[in-house]
Amino acid sequence: MSAGDGILEDMSPRISSPALIGRAEYLAALDAALRRAQDGGPAAVLIGGEAGIGKSRLIGEFAAGAGTAGARVLAGGCLDLGTDGLPFAPFAAMLRELVRSIGADGVAGLLPGHATREFARLLPEFGAAEAEPDTGVARARLFEQMLTLLDRLGETGPVVLVIEDAHWADPSTRDLMAFLIGSQQALARVLIIVSYRSDELHRTHPLRPLLAELGRLGWVERMELPRLGRLQADELVASITGREPEPGLADEVYHRAEGNPLFVEELLSDGSLANELPESLRDLLLAAVRRLPEETQDLLRAASAGGQHTGHALLAAVTGLPAGDLEHTLRPAVAANVLTAGQSGYAFRHALIREAIYDDLLPGERTRLHTRFAQVLAADAELVAPDRGVIEQAHHWYYAHDTTGALRSAWQAAPAAAHALAHAEQLTLLARVLELWDTVPDAADLIGASHLDVLERAAIAAEDADEYERGVAFASAALKELDPAAEPVRAAQLLETRATLSKHTGRGDPDADLRAAINLVPPGLDDSARARLLVSDAHHGVGPAGPAAMARGEEALALAQQVGAPAIQVRALCEVASIKAHAGQDTEALQWFARARALAEQVRTFRPLLHVAVNESHILEGLGEHERAAQVARDGIASAEDYGLARTTGTFLAINVAEPLLALGRWDEAVEVIEHALVLSPPQLNRLALRIVSGEIAMRRGDLVAARAMATAARTMLGRAGYRGHHEGQYYLPMAQLEAELYAAEGDQAEALDTIAGTIDRFDLVRDPRYAWPLLTASARICVAARDRAVAERAREVLGPLRTLAGKLDTSGPVREASWLTFTAAAGTGPADTDPASAADAQQALAQWDAAAAAWDGVHQPYERASAMLRAAEAALTAGDRAGAAHRLRRAAGLAEALGAGPLQAEIQDLARGGRILLRGDQAGNSPGLYQLGLTAREFEVLRLVAAGRSNPEIASELFISAKTASVHVSNILAKLGVGNRGEAAATAHRLHLFDADPAS
Repeated sequence: MSAGDGILEDMSPRISSPALIGRAEYLAALDAALRRAQDGGPAAVLIGGEAGIGKSRLIGEFAAGAGTAGARVLAGGCLDLGTDGLPFAPFAAMLRELVRSIGADGVAGLLPGHATREFARLLPEFGAAEAEPDTGVARARLFEQMLTLLDRLGETGPVVLVIEDAHWADPSTRDLMAFLIGSQQALARVLIIVSYRSDELHRTHPLRPLLAELGRLGWVERMELPRLGRLQADELVASITGREPEPGLADEVYHRAEGNPLFVEELLSDGSLANELPESLRDLLLAAVRRLPEETQDLLRAASAGGQHTGHALLAAVTGLPAGDLEHTLRPAVAANVLTAGQSGYAFRHALIREAIYDDLLPGERTRLHTRFAQVLAADAELVAPDRGVIEQAHHWYYAHDTTGALRSAWQAAPAAAHALAHAEQLTLLARVLELWDTVPDAADLIGASHLDVLERAAIAAEDADEYERGVAFASAALKELDPAAEPVRAAQLLETRATLSKHTGRGDPDADLRAAINLVPPGLDDSARARLLVSDAHHGVGPAGPAAMARGEEALALAQQVGAPAIQVRALCEVASIKAHAGQDTEALQWFARARALAEQVRTFRPLLHVAVNESHILEGLGEHERAAQVARDGIASAEDYGLARTTGTFLAINVAEPLLALGRWDEAVEVIEHALVLSPPQLNRLALRIVSGEIAMRRGDLVAARAMATAARTMLGRAGYRGHHEGQYYLPMAQLEAELYAAEGDQAEALDTIAGTIDRFDLVRDPRYAWPLLTASARICVAARDRAVAERAREVLGPLRTLAGKLDTSGPVREASWLTFTAAAGTGPADTDPASAADAQQALAQWDAAAAAWDGVHQPYERASAMLRAAEAALTAGDRAGAAHRLRRAAGLAEALGAGPLQAEIQDLARGGRILLRGDQAGNSPGLYQLGLTAREFEVLRLVAAGRSNPEIASELFISAKTASVHVSNILAKLGVGNRGEAAATAHRLHLFDADPAS
């Protein structure tokens, strides 16, 4: 493409992403259009999108690939030279490129009679243009020559003609573009691509009717590039910076850039987030604004101080304009796509447009506007949504630099934010009170609270908002202002708050804080406070101090019942249940959690309800009750959203949904849950765990590149978090398992063995059987797969300690029992370089693997079942039982194919080939299995609901996916079944008896 193509290419240098992010489906659509053209059919693509959305980048990526594949790419862009533009500018650029490539004579040689005289009107290389009294005739000849030239070029190979920035096209360019696209049926192997800024197309723009007209042609495809979603935007930030972004950085970039790729790159122009907009970006954002009438610009300046969205009535009150005048003045901004109009007010089309306008305000203008907004809201808080009036008033007083008004209104607004469950906003307001405290005389008298009161409330708000580091700082500051001897209960409660917060950070000494707190409140002083402290201490005592922790939990429960403190009673029930679960008494633990949930629902204490959901789903998953575990966690997510903790506790519960879905083989669902949770920008440890599950799914599917990216990101986050605590095993052990399996899959068995050895040396695996067993079973498989003699020797060294550990690990519950059976079967064979197994050894191995497969079947874990059946088939072949091996391999193949487990499928096929076993040969006459139809496990679930008569919205609600995703699944199902509608799909499913039994069995 030429240097002048696309106005965005002329902006100042910046750090760009080395990869094209989030545009795979659009790139695929362009590739498909080129294939249609190569096959001789007409093909044109019209690409719209706002400035900076990546049209030029997409076309450039496509053009590079097309050129490498042998297509000739000719490109030109329209220029912004006022209303008339430059006649035929993109075609002149295209001809110039062609002349550089084959010369003017070469171009002439492609035309009948070497007639290029009309091209002389576009380029001097074709000589002087002849005078033509009839300009209409000359224009017609030019159009025909251009059509002929493209046709002749297409005869020698595929041609891609790119016209960029068509929103600036002059009438002549639009006419020639329309002529060529309309005449494409006469062209051979020519694809025409046209790009334009959709945000520039006001209602009377001349390109609008042309696009509508062209869009009616059967071979013309229109695509609108959307902004990047949250995960794609995070991926872009990571690609630009070369590292996984901190959640704070990712939040800020997405909040400001709103998924526009150019804006992301500009904000990260030097590799870190720019506080001020770069000049080139500011100019681009303000270009449309500066073309508006001055009175409209004045109103936009006022609206920018009101935020991204401003209500109509509020803006009218602030500006003093009558409603009719306000609408009339803002109409040009709406027409120019600077503002969007809704039912109740106006929003800037992009947050950075508002930021650019706001940054353009003079200091005095900002102060006056914020003061005016604050005054108007003080007079009538109903101009905004309920609970928002006092909160927005606090914002405006702060940015009006009225410290007294800002401090008073922030203190008044904090309870309103808490009432609205906006815990992060509440914390911001309380932190603002503390920030302004020393600047306002008699601050305590002004708000009726002491500095210590504010610190206490801020520490509690930080706990509600899951901002643990800040909470520790607030609690520590409060303790410095407090005399424990004078106010022992208050001091004890602050120590307990700090201990709770410190537990989440992995730093500090929460046990010491709790011991000091309990000593400050002896029995009889304040039994309610003592009960709360004992509950917290019981929570910290889970682990080596289990019996002592149980005693504290039971004392706390008795005290809470005695003083009538149901909220503390719920927490005590939860702690006793957790202690029982840690002791392996899962059934009893579930009974205690049920009591806690019933009481919590009765007294409406939300935090303990979430605690119950987290622990109950965790226990159920450990018991192999995957469906129940996922449902309990989903219900917990809904409660977390109601309580305003979707980002924190909600995303932790998302892990407890994704893990059972992974176990059940419903990987598409698990990925959807993970992606939805990651969009919320969860805390680092939650993000880490979600990445690990995602990496495990990618690896099982054979996408080692994605799995490695997830593992690298997770390892970086784990190193950054530096987490240490009672639950460190749930992060470090799955991380080690993923890395070890990934090294092995990549062929680096030595590194895999080192990872395993380092982990079992560093961590007490006996203490964490839930996460230790998956690591041990994976490790055993890696050890016995060792083939190189030196590596096999190392594998034997590692396998010994693994066997010792397995003998110590708890095996209660069906999942741990299945793990034990799998480990025993795998570890019993030894590394692959040992002597071949005897017939007796093979029979023993066959029995062990069959037992393991049956155990995994019992807990509905198809991947583990298929893997065990593969090994059983291997043992059957060794024992000479070819029929038994075939039976097991076929069932394993069905499971693996239904899952989409590529590497496992490959292993099964390799063994089948080696044993000369036909995987599907004797299945004629039987109903086809799920894997034979090509349906994924997720599509099978959707088909089940389609057959039950559910609509797409109903399917979406039941499966916790969007209606759009449900629609995509239904479309895929219809295509794979070869049917035309939902009724035929249901009939096919019933005819094939797909729901009569496990389709893969």
